[in-house]
Amino acid sequence: MTRGRARARWLSAVLASSALLASGCAGGIDPQQLPGVYRNDDGGRIELSADGTFSATRVTTAEGADPADFSGSWDYEDPDTSDDFVYLGVEDGGLGTTGGIQLYVEDQDTLYFQLDPDGPVTRTYDRAD
Repeated sequence: MTRGRARARWLSAVLASSALLASGCAGGIDPQQLPGVYRNDDGGRIELSADGTFSATRVTTAEGADPADFSGSWDYEDPDTSDDFVYLGVEDGGLGTTGGIQLYVEDQDTLYFQLDPDGPVTRTYDRAD
C-alpha cells in the first residue's frame, strides 16, 4: 500500500467518525428527561409522566379553539423527515373525535403545538418544574 493511499484511508476514517459523532449530537433531546409539568401564559398545563401517560388542563391546540382538558398516553417520536415531537394519544377528554395530536419538542424545556407545518407556532409550553 502506498503512503498516499494509507493517508486517504486514515482521513476517510476520521471524517466518517466525525460525521457519526455530529449526527448523534444533532438532536440533543433525551426522551427520559421530558417527563414533567409544562405551562403557558394562558393557564394551560401539560404533564408528561414517566410511565408514558399525560394529562392536559386548559390546553388550546389551535388558534380560536376553546381550552380543553384531556388525557391519555404519550410517546416521543424522532422522525428523519420532520421535527421531533411527542405524540399525545388522546384517550379521554374534550377533544371530541381527535385520537391524537403532535406536540413538538423545541428543546428539553419547551414544547409547542403547530397544526400547520408551514404556519406559525400555535401555543408554546415551558417546563414549570
